[in-house]
Amino acid sequence: MSARLQELAFRDTPMGEISLRRRRDPQLGVDVYEVKLGEEFLMSSAFTEGEVQLSRLGLAEAGPGPLDVVVGGLGLGYTARAALADPRVASLTVVEALEDVVDWHRRDLLPDTVGLAADPRVRLVQGDFFARVAAGDLDPEQPGRRFDAVLLDVDHTPTHHLHPSHAGFYSPDGLRRLLALLRPGGVFALWSDAGDDAFAATLAGVATHSAVHEVVFANPLTGGTSSNVVFTAR
Repeated sequence: MSARLQELAFRDTPMGEISLRRRRDPQLGVDVYEVKLGEEFLMSSAFTEGEVQLSRLGLAEAGPGPLDVVVGGLGLGYTARAALADPRVASLTVVEALEDVVDWHRRDLLPDTVGLAADPRVRLVQGDFFARVAAGDLDPEQPGRRFDAVLLDVDHTPTHHLHPSHAGFYSPDGLRRLLALLRPGGVFALWSDAGDDAFAATLAGVATHSAVHEVVFANPLTGGTSSNVVFTAR
């Protein structure tokens, strides 16, 4: 590869070929870290406000602490890093389906999240978040454990999934199983690339309280703004 593009990691997985690469963006003047699954771009370090706000908006509705938190989907680590910046967070369990992604962080390949895996509050669990929710057990070491907050960032939207097996999670029954894993007053927060009125209605139908938050951020590539959505429920 050229000096402007370096592949840092690559492997064929059951979900497709996954790769981590560093690209020098001449317009932004910075190194951008990107994750691709097959030919699809999953995430980029050029745009992280949605991932950060997933953590901040979710934890804003949590109690005074100490908090036991789950992050579903490790990715580039920005949601987990933002959670660790909250002094109420006593433990952070990160459930990530792809062993490669966990390995990137253990090897500190991403400069913005160096040290995340070594933080004594953090435990990285390689596993299928959706399967664990369906089984009613997010912590393989402590069956039946409940949490103060669950922050999820895996699929693009509630209807655009990385794998068909995820679809059932977004149904009323799937969401009830997730909410049952929260302690009283616990919070569920979900990142989405776009809004979804039907899902918002489904979430409102199973939760005591729910909200939809639009996250707007500057897009230097277009000169305008872009947005994501964070759904919260408790």
